[in-house]
Amino acid sequence: MTGTGGVSGVTCTAVAGDAPSEDRPGDAFAQVSDVADAVLYEGYLLYPYRRSSAKNRVRWQFGVLLPRDWVEADGPLAPGLSGSADSWYQQTECLLRVRRPGALVRVRVRYLQMQHKQVRAAGAAGADQPVESLRTNDGTTHLSFDEAVPHEIAFERPLDELLRGGCAVEAGAPPAEETEPLPGGAGRVVRCREEVRALTTVAAERLSEDMVRLRVRTEHTGHAPDPRAPRGEALRRALLAAHTLLGGDGVEFVSQTDPPAELREWARACRNEFTFPVLGGGPEETEPAGRVVLSSPIILPDRPQVAPESPGDLHDAAEIDEILTLRTMLLTDEEKAEARATDARAARILDRVDSMPPEVFARLHGAIRSLTPAQGASPEPAQSPATSPAASPDALPDAFSVAYPDAFPSAERPAWWQEGADDGLSPTTDTVPVDGVPVGGGSRVRLRPRGRGADAQDMFLEGRTARVAAVFHDVDGSVHLAVTVDDDPAAELHGWYGRFHYFRPDEVAPLAPADAGPADPDPTPRPRSPRPTSPAERPEEGRLDGRP
Repeated sequence: MTGTGGVSGVTCTAVAGDAPSEDRPGDAFAQVSDVADAVLYEGYLLYPYRRSSAKNRVRWQFGVLLPRDWVEADGPLAPGLSGSADSWYQQTECLLRVRRPGALVRVRVRYLQMQHKQVRAAGAAGADQPVESLRTNDGTTHLSFDEAVPHEIAFERPLDELLRGGCAVEAGAPPAEETEPLPGGAGRVVRCREEVRALTTVAAERLSEDMVRLRVRTEHTGHAPDPRAPRGEALRRALLAAHTLLGGDGVEFVSQTDPPAELREWARACRNEFTFPVLGGGPEETEPAGRVVLSSPIILPDRPQVAPESPGDLHDAAEIDEILTLRTMLLTDEEKAEARATDARAARILDRVDSMPPEVFARLHGAIRSLTPAQGASPEPAQSPATSPAASPDALPDAFSVAYPDAFPSAERPAWWQEGADDGLSPTTDTVPVDGVPVGGGSRVRLRPRGRGADAQDMFLEGRTARVAAVFHDVDGSVHLAVTVDDDPAAELHGWYGRFHYFRPDEVAPLAPADAGPADPDPTPRPRSPRPTSPAERPEEGRLDGRP
């Protein structure tokens, strides 16, 4: 694909067997390819993978870029970090360190384009008509459904060019129509795609001799035929699950989640809207940092990885692979037949689940990645489950006792798996000292997540005030405070559902009564409004994002 600057896009691919190299972009992008594909197809099709499922009537919830006149039909768009809101643009800003002259920046913009699959039954005199479903003589059922096809726009530019004024590259996709005849002359399947218009601009700003702020912005440049059309119709001209990959030669990207102290102010000044950049790569001890960035509409940590135990994408990362696989196994034959007819990706999921070897399924049950000793713990295990007379010999591996010595029997409290281990614990009334102040249910605190190692979503709450709902003791001996954020409009609903943000005591500061506002006479974590009872008022069970 040719950009407006006249330079053809270049698709970078990894070469099997090549060792990673700082200047070989294919290797760098390959580090995040699995995660990027998971982002691309997240929500593409949700369990139970059938067209008739209510979930699959409300699809594509992340990274959706629509025509601006449709998005702003009811008023200007308020910028946000999350890509779960429909927008007409995405903007990524991040820092990069220049390692040598002649540095090069590589950009990949990826998204899905909706494709409508229409089944048409053969009629008299060669005519056909659209139908919702059609069963052919070979016993196969074909269903009309909305699919999507992937697009990737890849290009590169010298960093000096971006510093002088930047560049713009067309990032849209053309319309298309494809026809597939059905066996026995029963009819045909027609797949249609409407044109998607988009533009990606890239610019850079020098902050110091070796530091640069890079901005990548992708905008939907088309217009909606009807700005008041239903969302399902508007999606036909949208970029779906849009995200960006950044790499280069002679540059090193800086973490936006956990920047070095001397770069923190510059990092905070970066404006990321409807997407957020994270560093890609493997474990920090084995992979060089800063070679590639994934800017995703779904908030991720630095160095995100797909679990090696996962045998394939289930398109529903809100679920646990093991649970979702079990549910899929339990679909009836009729449900599986409908899922197979709904979409080819659903059929591949069913094939994989139905043929999964027991040893592969067993790996989905869980894995311990690290057994780093607890802070201040002796390297010698005091009593492991294998040696403690109070524990079952095969209850836990010896290594667990090294990692979590506080979880095992002591004179003060029995082990967590023994009867009576929870005696005396009351999450809603327990307190924990923070800066000399007892903090518990009903306390008001200011959030101050740790700069290093904190979750990205927690860092977005830096400085906000919150109300403590409960104090929870973990099996490893640590303590977490469950809180609801004061200015969250859904705080009461979160409290009713029991959904909280969790912070360690050293990540909060107790508020003085003057700062905390009026005290709640009843600190019990429950909603202050009646439980909704009508279907119109009741939120979808298990979801707060509006997705069934």
